[in-house]
Amino acid sequence: IERDGQQRWIVIKRPAEEIWPIVHSFWIDNGFIYTLDQQELGILETEWAENRAKLPQDFVRKYLGKVINSLSDTGLRDKFRTRLERNSKGEVEIYISHRGLSEEYTDALKAGTAWKPRPTEPELEIEFMNRLMVKLGATMKIETAEAAPVQNPVAKAAIVTVDGVPTIAITDSFDVAWRRIGLALDRTGFTVEDRDRLQGTYFVRFVDTSPDERGFFARMFSKSKAEAGPVKYRLKILGVENKTLVNIQNA
Repeated sequence: IERDGQQRWIVIKRPAEEIWPIVHSFWIDNGFIYTLDQQELGILETEWAENRAKLPQDFVRKYLGKVINSLSDTGLRDKFRTRLERNSKGEVEIYISHRGLSEEYTDALKAGTAWKPRPTEPELEIEFMNRLMVKLGATMKIETAEAAPVQNPVAKAAIVTVDGVPTIAITDSFDVAWRRIGLALDRTGFTVEDRDRLQGTYFVRFVDTSPDERGFFARMFSKSKAEAGPVKYRLKILGVENKTLVNIQNA
């Protein structure tokens, strides 16, 4: 596991074609199902799954088991994306990113709820990286999560205007910025349709895949919410001296 600031990823010196089946079975073995499964892009994404670790293991739950579990809900959902990418050395880099939702009341009377994004949990990403390392043949955990000290953080990205066009300026080299952009896309729910590192381009689309925002009884006795169509973008990434510029275009 390599690290750059708060970002971590696995580097492995084996062919991507050999690694893919192992990674593909990993999430299934851990009880997840896929909503995105694209070997040609090296991307796997799980369905939203309930985080049942938050449920209390009390006496009643112990003896009623599945009946109680079916009626209880933690109000937390987790989704994971795994991305495999070849680097310039011929190695394969594996990234695992987490997205979370929590069910929040929409008014003071607690009459309705909606799913709201909750902060990414790096400790979950690291835990699954460790498990995947074991699946890939490692004999021990490589790294554990630790609290990230945040003291006077320095902004590493800003929106500037270049030739009249709003552009993101990142104070990192192209290689570092490319890695950071990939993780940012993963964590915010964009689907990468194509990417070309040599040309510095990402083609992405966004579809709202969050769970139904309506409450339990509304979901039971009414139709499903309408599906929103995808919104497509192209990111053009250009290294300029000691910084990187990112231009975003719509369809």
